[in-house]
Amino acid sequence: MTRVQANLVLLLAGAIWGMGFVAQATAMETMGPLLFVGSRFLVATLCVIPFAVREARKAPATLTTSQWLAFAWVGLMLFSTITAQQFGLLTTSVTNSGFLTGLYVVMTPILGIVLFRQFPHVVVWPAALCTLCGIFLLSGGTLAGLTTGDWLTILAAFFAALQGLFIARSAAQTGRPITLAVTQFAVCAVLGLTAAFVFEPVSLDALRGAAVEVLYAGMFSGAVAFTLMAIGLRYTTALQAAIFLSSEAVFAALFGAIFLGERLPSAGFAGCALILISMLAVEIVPALRARRAARLSP
Repeated sequence: MTRVQANLVLLLAGAIWGMGFVAQATAMETMGPLLFVGSRFLVATLCVIPFAVREARKAPATLTTSQWLAFAWVGLMLFSTITAQQFGLLTTSVTNSGFLTGLYVVMTPILGIVLFRQFPHVVVWPAALCTLCGIFLLSGGTLAGLTTGDWLTILAAFFAALQGLFIARSAAQTGRPITLAVTQFAVCAVLGLTAAFVFEPVSLDALRGAAVEVLYAGMFSGAVAFTLMAIGLRYTTALQAAIFLSSEAVFAALFGAIFLGERLPSAGFAGCALILISMLAVEIVPALRARRAARLSP
């Protein structure tokens, strides 16, 4: 898979997540956040296990204990991301949540430098800031006083940045993106359901009431989108991936207009344009510079 194809895969993942935002919000009308997280990732695990088994049979070598632990660590980061975001939605507005979740676009290159000394291509910095401005405009161009839910969403963005960095390292080193995906799903399912039985009321009525949301979030936002993310990050950088995955905000606005009758203000269209420009910049500028360097080299 080429880097261009990988970035398109990540763009598709962003589209699926944009569609799934409604499911995340409406599911909590009938069930608690932890039960939703655990049940959706149980569905995701069951969906992806057959493909992980097939991948394992074709793998040239078995995974080591340290590699399994790295996969589990990624799962913990995913659980932290989704849980913080889910609880944040209880006490923050959709506007604030959409903008604050997008902070991972800026956090990813910063954490890459701090943790792994990964210095991005110079175009990533203006692209990340441009994306952040685009998400801000897309969310309405306003941000009310920060609530507990806002801070939880900022924490979710932090864990999302960490998850992307560690997925990129693990997927590239092992060549087992589907196994990585199903491992992180299983970790989320076990932690979410265990915590739900301890801290929340659990009933069949709650599961039946949010069955459609759980199935969509598990099969598509979970199994399909996160697996696409793991596959795409094997062939591109976490920094470029953060830009392309931020398209989630654009697709959320698009699907909101199609299915919910919502309409973007002029600032929202400007935000979409900024995000699109950012995605094109991180894809085109490095390619042009590499081509120019190749022509000038003896």
